[in-house]
Amino acid sequence: MSEFYEGLAEILEVDTAEVKPELTLGESWDSLAIVSTIALIDDVYDIQVRPEKLADCETVGDVEKLVAAEQGA
Repeated sequence: MSEFYEGLAEILEVDTAEVKPELTLGESWDSLAIVSTIALIDDVYDIQVRPEKLADCETVGDVEKLVAAEQGA
């Protein structure tokens, strides 16, 4: 999970220590962040997620749940 958190920290432009499941994605969760996160998920977990599903995520925990659901699919 640390590689994923490090990547998310870079995408969201926050310190790695701030990346926790309860972190709200907020205003930085724009189309560029979503595309970058799709690439990060593909790189770290070797799975594809749909942009519209990722766009619906509001917290880091939501992204983690989406990844877990896609891994099980």
